[in-house]
Amino acid sequence: MGCGSWTRKSYVDYATVKGMSVSSKGEISGSYSNQEMFKARTLDSALDPKNAIRECCDTEEHPNTIPVILALDVTGSMGQAAVEVAKKLNVIMTNLYEKVSDVEFLIMGIGDMAYDEYPIQASQFESDIRIAEQLDKIYFEFGGGGNSFESYTAAWYFGSRHTKLDCLNRGRKGIIITMGDERLNPYIPTTGRYCSLAEVTGDGVQGNIETKDLYGEVSEKFNVYHLDVHHGSRLRDEDGIERSFKEYLDNAHFRKVTIDSISDEIIDIVLNEAESNTENPVIASLKSEGITW
Repeated sequence: MGCGSWTRKSYVDYATVKGMSVSSKGEISGSYSNQEMFKARTLDSALDPKNAIRECCDTEEHPNTIPVILALDVTGSMGQAAVEVAKKLNVIMTNLYEKVSDVEFLIMGIGDMAYDEYPIQASQFESDIRIAEQLDKIYFEFGGGGNSFESYTAAWYFGSRHTKLDCLNRGRKGIIITMGDERLNPYIPTTGRYCSLAEVTGDGVQGNIETKDLYGEVSEKFNVYHLDVHHGSRLRDEDGIERSFKEYLDNAHFRKVTIDSISDEIIDIVLNEAESNTENPVIASLKSEGITW
């Protein structure tokens, strides 16, 4: 996986087949509800995390891969944030590929491990139009529960235990970006109302996985970010949300965003990570004629 490169033309062609148009800014035109944008009504087999290992491998085409896990909260309140990502995916990828040659995205859907039937969905790492194809397969269960947090650390868990990253051999880490509007969960339960962690992932797990322990583990492979999405008139536990994440993430890694600023923040995170890798730089050298799409 991870062969090929994103082009504006491939995205325009893909959007046209879907019956959508792309504006001069490069984003999907018009207004869409979550159900109009994401049509899956159950877990797609391509996103099934059970016994899966997702690989981000260096190749001759992409010798300095930057693995990015982009994890969307697919519970009830976050539908429009995912629509924003889908509408501006071409803008995100075009801006990144102008400067970073080897970024590869794994798209995740994250629900509530305590209450949902399909709390983890995970695509392959891809670098071309297949990113859009797999994003479109995400199933919005619209679940969640009354526990005031969602299972954002499920992305940490999958990244830590179900990925293989060649970038680690070059002394650099991958990137995990979660987005949502609830507190960080204090642990991942082994058993929920409709599923168990073992049933979802295929892993033999002895007990609940504490967030503190998991953060130490995932930090060996990934730099972790969270986008705290402010939207609508929904009442929010502002202080509680920030406190829960700030136990682990500083201001650079915990970012307050709006629906409209999500795409800019994703671009900023990936570019900053690429620029910080001074020993093995991955910023592309632009030819005089610029990018050819």
